Amino acid sequence: MRILFIAPIHHPEQLRAAREATPAGETPPLFPPSVAQFFWEKALRKRGHTLAAFYRTDPVIGGGERTTTRHTQGMTPGKLVNAALGRIPPRLNPDLRLRNTRLIEQARAFRPDLVWMVGDNNVIYPETLAQIKRETGTKIVYFCGTSPIIFCPAIDRAAARLYDLVISTDYYHGIQWRELGAPRMVNMPIVACDPDFHKPYPLSDAERQQYACDIAFVGTLTPDHLYSHRVRALEALRDFDIGIWSVHEVPPSLRRFARGKALGEQTMRILGAAKIGVNTHGDFALWGGNIRLFETAAAGIFQITDDRPGVRDWFTPGENIVTYSDEDDLREKVAYYLAHDDERTRIAAAGQAHVYSAHSYDVRAAELERLVAEL
Repeated sequence: MRILFIAPIHHPEQLRAAREATPAGETPPLFPPSVAQFFWEKALRKRGHTLAAFYRTDPVIGGGERTTTRHTQGMTPGKLVNAALGRIPPRLNPDLRLRNTRLIEQARAFRPDLVWMVGDNNVIYPETLAQIKRETGTKIVYFCGTSPIIFCPAIDRAAARLYDLVISTDYYHGIQWRELGAPRMVNMPIVACDPDFHKPYPLSDAERQQYACDIAFVGTLTPDHLYSHRVRALEALRDFDIGIWSVHEVPPSLRRFARGKALGEQTMRILGAAKIGVNTHGDFALWGGNIRLFETAAAGIFQITDDRPGVRDWFTPGENIVTYSDEDDLREKVAYYLAHDDERTRIAAAGQAHVYSAHSYDVRAAELERLVAEL
């Protein structure tokens, strides 16, 4: 297939570094190795598909070198600017109009068999997607990891009937898309692991000293209304040896445990140095299935996560993962498994073997091909 990604670019510095490191004669990546699309790209190329990307977050007017956005709890000048820009109706925004024109031009030239729409679109108009479908005959598959009610702007929801298939990590979110008019939904994790990348890494003595902790958390903790469950879980463990890494702001109650930023391979090194990886889903992910669920298991360490229906679908609690019901249960289980090395090691090894066999991006790519063939 010829697959056109319509996607934002997160961590642009990582993408620039990855492209600069690409050996001569090899195809530079479309996405940085800190995001799932990088590994989807690798798996799809391996299967013979031709890929292109339209970066919907790249401005046309006054565009300069972009950097990673850092989330904070309080008000910032950047938030004020974005709020002001958000009050401009999308179809009256000259830069968005130009981006939509350029997407149509790229689609005409590329002639995709499949448009891969990354969720939370606030740039591409429904009429743009309709024109691309009309002119190229492409199918549109929408990949959704978040709730359309909480996150998606009006122009994204208005295009629901144009999405031939919504693939949603969270079953509940997928139902919301069906209610908005999407003709078909499949509940499948849009994240996974790549055994070549998501694995234990050998650590130097300096790295072991830098990353050493009993309990590691790598991820986002702000804003509070989206990640309060995570914050409460980590607050319940403040008398344990914990380390927190985040590219965003860390709440005051946890700031003394903050160790800095982490992306990509560094995340795997941090997890590999810990005894336990704590993975609490965001407040909006009631079904479960975030990226760390699979990456932590692939790192070969013991993982404890909040009890979610998706977790029970994709893992076997007590065998290859451990779940907790509330903060008291979390504390009890963390204390137990820190004191029982053999059990912790057995569950960690089972978790790694499980995700390598059942939840790799190669497995996901094969399933995507099957779903698209049914369209």
